[in-house]
Amino acid sequence: MRKCPAADRPRKTSCWRVQSVLVSESEGCSPCSTQVLVVQLGALWLSCVGWVLTAVALGLIQWRVWLVSDRGVISSGVAWVGVWRACFHSHTLVTHGFRVMHCRSMSLAEAFTPPEIGAAQVLMILSLVLGLCGNAGGVYALRNIYFRTQEDSPVRLAFFTTGVLCLMAAVMSLIPLLWNLISVVTNQPIEFPPEFNMPPAPDSQHVGCGIGVGMVGTVLMMVSGVIFCMYRFPVRSQHPGGASPAPSVSGSKGAAVEDNPAFESHEH
Repeated sequence: MRKCPAADRPRKTSCWRVQSVLVSESEGCSPCSTQVLVVQLGALWLSCVGWVLTAVALGLIQWRVWLVSDRGVISSGVAWVGVWRACFHSHTLVTHGFRVMHCRSMSLAEAFTPPEIGAAQVLMILSLVLGLCGNAGGVYALRNIYFRTQEDSPVRLAFFTTGVLCLMAAVMSLIPLLWNLISVVTNQPIEFPPEFNMPPAPDSQHVGCGIGVGMVGTVLMMVSGVIFCMYRFPVRSQHPGGASPAPSVSGSKGAAVEDNPAFESHEH
């Protein structure tokens, strides 16, 4: 704490009083700001983890696991259908670059691509874009809290926008995940072209880890979005005993202020 200049000795008490008021005002909202920062930081962590899991699910081929009885080409009797590829282990038909696996790519333009797979190719990418924008908005809003921005509206708007983006990203990924889940439960076939060497329908099929990972990521994005949307700007805490903070001191008019006991004891 700086000392008053020699020329201001008659007003030394006012100087000490102003500095003590400024310190108390700057520290008045620290506990509530810290609590809000921890909650919103946890929401950002959930959003980031959910976004990563959504990206991982998009790249996995184990969305739909087909079980087939003909093992002439599909040696293991198990084939995987993902968002972008259909693969299976084979000792007779191996794709270049793999040792014991045959894979063929699927695209939205192909006529045989089922609608649930085409929806996953589009909506999952849109979900990643919206989730990335939401995470960026969360970082911006947390930065404002960290530097203790006093304006309520920009911070609330940033958190609300972040929450909406996270919820939209979750909905975007949830639609193809549920659609493919229903297709697996009802054992829906896919009319693959001959070059895929896949049967038109499996003997049975079950849900793969790709849908499970995507579901976990979607839930995390939803939770983070709700937390962001429920943000409330912290209220300045009261002084002990319910007393309101002391009024500011006018240096130009020399308004009357209370003497600082610590300064008086030092002076005498």
